[in-house]
Amino acid sequence: MASHKRSAAAVLATLVMSMLAICAAAPCRAQQAPPSDDASLTKSVDSNAAASLAITGQPRGADSADLVPRPSSTSSADEAWHLAVSPYLWFPGTHGTAAGPNGRSLSFRASPGDLLSHFRFGLMGTAEVSRKWFVVTGDMLWVRLRADKAIPLPGLGATSANMKATEFFLTPKIGIRLINQEKIKITALTGIRYWHLGEKLNFNPSLLGLNFTGSQDFVDPLVGGRIEAFLSPKIVINILGDVGGWGTGSQLEYQWAATLGYRVNARWALHAGYRYLNVDKHGNGGAIFNVTAAGVVSGITLDLK
Repeated sequence: MASHKRSAAAVLATLVMSMLAICAAAPCRAQQAPPSDDASLTKSVDSNAAASLAITGQPRGADSADLVPRPSSTSSADEAWHLAVSPYLWFPGTHGTAAGPNGRSLSFRASPGDLLSHFRFGLMGTAEVSRKWFVVTGDMLWVRLRADKAIPLPGLGATSANMKATEFFLTPKIGIRLINQEKIKITALTGIRYWHLGEKLNFNPSLLGLNFTGSQDFVDPLVGGRIEAFLSPKIVINILGDVGGWGTGSQLEYQWAATLGYRVNARWALHAGYRYLNVDKHGNGGAIFNVTAAGVVSGITLDLK
């Protein structure tokens, strides 16, 4: 039972991305014959111009740099769609109150080490699609915890207890970049967060019929934003946050995070920082899920397009 208190509501939740750009240039060389007279000079120039046109598809000009392909302009790059994915790991400590068997609320507190010791499976990651000022993002976390060596409280007629807990949330958002400059980008975002919480508690033996299986699902609307500050071509600071609920799914939920990113090459970057998440959901009988989770987050960002 004590282990159930520490594991009943685990909030674990983000690895991270960069860009793909390949440009190739191959300058061409045209041979020139030494001039002897005006006629031969004219003939040589005409011959070189014809050779240049045959090889490059362009007439030879006074500046040979015209024969070298140039990178796309910034405006044309802004017209393209961009896709990035960021798998991540979040190692939070958590505390709060969750609904337990027979409608009873259980207070709990667990350190990152406590949660890792009961961790069985998890997936965490984000994805983003953007074009010019338009942004679509998604954040997903799925975690399973299990405690199979819990010792029940005296008087329950059981010698051991097994507890399983599942947490899943999905956060799709759409947004508009209010500021889209080289050194700073500010994006306003709105969306929803869908929650699924499940738990199963079995006593061995269960003489009093206290075995418990329960789950709940709810959806909260959200508003928030993100700031990206580029300190150098390789270093970026990301600050994000959102708030929502307002009595729809939960009474209130909010989160904030700050990370420092380092671009390793044109395709991927590393990120590390801190994430804080709080959700407060009540029912007619009081607190159902009132949890705070906060801890270190790290990941990789891969720019796929």
